[in-house]
Amino acid sequence: MRYLVTGGAGFIGSNIVDELVRRGHSVVVLDNLSTGKESNLAGVRSKIELNTGSVTDLAAVQAACRGAEYVIHLAARTSVPRSVEDPLGTNHTNIDGTLNVLVAARDAKVRRFVFAASSSAYGETPTLPKVETMQPDPISPYGVTKYVGELYAQVFGRVYGLETASLRYFNVFGPRQDPTSQYSGVLSRFMLAVIEGKPPVIYGDGEQSRDFTFVENIVDESLRACEAGGASGKVFNGGTGVRVTLNEVLRQLEKITGKKIPAKYEPARSGDILHSQADISLARKILGYEPRVLFEEGLKRTWDWYQAAYGKK
Repeated sequence: MRYLVTGGAGFIGSNIVDELVRRGHSVVVLDNLSTGKESNLAGVRSKIELNTGSVTDLAAVQAACRGAEYVIHLAARTSVPRSVEDPLGTNHTNIDGTLNVLVAARDAKVRRFVFAASSSAYGETPTLPKVETMQPDPISPYGVTKYVGELYAQVFGRVYGLETASLRYFNVFGPRQDPTSQYSGVLSRFMLAVIEGKPPVIYGDGEQSRDFTFVENIVDESLRACEAGGASGKVFNGGTGVRVTLNEVLRQLEKITGKKIPAKYEPARSGDILHSQADISLARKILGYEPRVLFEEGLKRTWDWYQAAYGKK
């Protein structure tokens, strides 16, 4: 099968590309390399086609989509704080870009379009765990753009007959997540701080909790969403069903590293939610998804990778 992976040089995208190649599929990557890195694809570079371009360029998307049977759309501005600072830029990439990919997928007559949605669509609703039938109530421009992407995908199914599925990713972590950006995921920043001997920064009291999901689980669920019967037109949570506080993350890291890790607590940030936890019943039922790597094991594997990539040589 031939797959187009937008954002395929990024953290999650490159892990998906690796698995697709391992399974023997033909893969095209479209990435403007603004946050993705060609080095993330080093292990499979000779086996894939890499198109350097943006999803905001319809012609580039159409060229990359030619001949594709499945499209996995991950390319996005993924940061909540950045969306608060620059809502126009986030809107352009995440909504205009997604619409371009949908149009190209429709015109190429792909079998299914799988969209990387986000748990940020739920906003600050107090009910836990989050179930897909809950009314979305995003509290950041980023959350709005991701929810709009889901709606566009569903409308393309109704209007044009394009099969689509959206996965609301919950706090994905693992190897290749860039810790050097101020917008990067919290676990990657924690690990880099520990490696550099600095106190990790926590915004708030550290009792906020997340459904931290090791990237291997998300790769598995995303590929299941491409082919599972009964998935078209639906939105699925992508998580583990378990939530962990940031303070507990540090305690786990102390156990893994054997180091005492004092945190630096800063005021909470605008747009950040307090608690997040996925109900994964629907993904279990329709996709046959089951998280294979639980948090503690994923954290250990991730620490080992960061030690190798960023530790003292």
